Amino acid sequence: TLEGAEAVAGPGAGPAVLRLVDCSLVTPPRAGADGRSRYVMLETLRAYGGGLLAEAGEQDQAAMALAGYALRVAGQAAAGLWTTTGEAPAARWLDAEDATMRQGLAWAMEHDTTVALQMAVALTRWWVLRGRLAGEYRLLCQAADDAEAGSDGWCAAQYWLGRAAQVSADLAVALGHFTAVRDAVADRPPSRALTVALAGRATVLRLMGRATDAVRDARRALALAREIGDPAGEVLALVELSLGSDYVGDHDEAVRLARHAGQITADIPGAIARLRSQMLTIVLTGAGNLAEAERAGAAGLAQARDAGDLWNQAALLPKIVYLELRAGRTGDAAAHLREALRLAVRTGNWLELQFGLFQCGELCAATGRVAEAVTLWAAYAAVDQREGPTYPPWLETRREKQLRQARQALGPGQARAAEDRGAALSLATSAEYALMLTDPGSPRSAPGPGSLSARERELVTLVAQGRTNAQIAAQLNISVRTVGSHLDRIRDKTGCRRRVDLTRLALSARLV
Repeated sequence: TLEGAEAVAGPGAGPAVLRLVDCSLVTPPRAGADGRSRYVMLETLRAYGGGLLAEAGEQDQAAMALAGYALRVAGQAAAGLWTTTGEAPAARWLDAEDATMRQGLAWAMEHDTTVALQMAVALTRWWVLRGRLAGEYRLLCQAADDAEAGSDGWCAAQYWLGRAAQVSADLAVALGHFTAVRDAVADRPPSRALTVALAGRATVLRLMGRATDAVRDARRALALAREIGDPAGEVLALVELSLGSDYVGDHDEAVRLARHAGQITADIPGAIARLRSQMLTIVLTGAGNLAEAERAGAAGLAQARDAGDLWNQAALLPKIVYLELRAGRTGDAAAHLREALRLAVRTGNWLELQFGLFQCGELCAATGRVAEAVTLWAAYAAVDQREGPTYPPWLETRREKQLRQARQALGPGQARAAEDRGAALSLATSAEYALMLTDPGSPRSAPGPGSLSARERELVTLVAQGRTNAQIAAQLNISVRTVGSHLDRIRDKTGCRRRVDLTRLALSARLV
């Protein structure tokens, strides 16, 4: 924008920009995604200008000015993201300034960690909205490293690090971040930092199966939110209390709390407002009010799609899938499940991906693919035991009942083989398997592995297990170049050009 140019080059930059347009070095302004007029420069000219900037010794000064401008934009947009009405324009503004945010943050990470932390914290809510929070975990960690423990910036960073770890299903790490904030501010006057830290702890404790501890923290968060007049914190606490009641089977209380959360009319962040729809869908389902649950889920999904809220979409779609399976609409369930799985992979939401594996098993069982169902349930169970959440007892009871029925249908030998296969799958490979099983297209016409040698089949198996070329080379005691040559021959034989296609080949041929 012209404002951005003036922030970097000074208030007299306006005439210079217009002159560059006259000389066809910069395109005339056009409206961006956020409605602001923006100028565009060809990449070749940008590189040439960057060289001149470096020769003049002004590169560092310009980069610092750009970082300052990026920080101001991030801060103003963050304020808008904290409201329901201002969320959409603020998110579009940051979408349009994505390159500026990346460049400014990269410079700050190297030269000014204070600015880096301020900018990263300001961007977190946008990262959540666009499904990027999990992928920014390491950057946020680095930005918080030099901050004083217990400071406002440090506490904010720890909270969002907890959220990122929770989404990634690293629950112990998430609990550690939330607990660090709680302990740092426990002796201070009541604050929003303590409220959200307690709400975050409640979420993770519930997912870890520690329902009593979760309710304790959620109740404390609710009391604090009401004491300091924090409606967003009140909604978060009520959500956790509602889900906690659902977890232990008190469905009437869960619905009551959910409806109470829906009656809070203050201007709260849009993502938190949409979280209420997700929570209401869950507890209405648990209470057996499936028709209202479907309406709540559909309304919440429409709102999340309108806002470009990938996090809420990834979390809400599996709840809708369950309702569709209950209603026998397997076609709708498959389409929504595939969308949910792709979103979970894209956003790094391993928490929802694990549940997606369970649901894909239910879909396969409902459509007569019993062996595939057992494989997926075994994959789900293996991930759950290693690092995943503890789902409500009623969910585990349902899985055990369906698994017994599937074992009886398959017989001991086939059931054991299907379970062993699922237990050996990594989370990433399990996700690809589920995506393959929900693919509505016709089976691929690519040749199977029959023409591959034993060594080539071994390489395909290792690719499907997520190994890199270097890891394959080390495991097989061959060079990386030899691995590449083998893979080239495999691609020529099978027509599978991408690693994901090789993974699908291995899965369909039961090489993994």
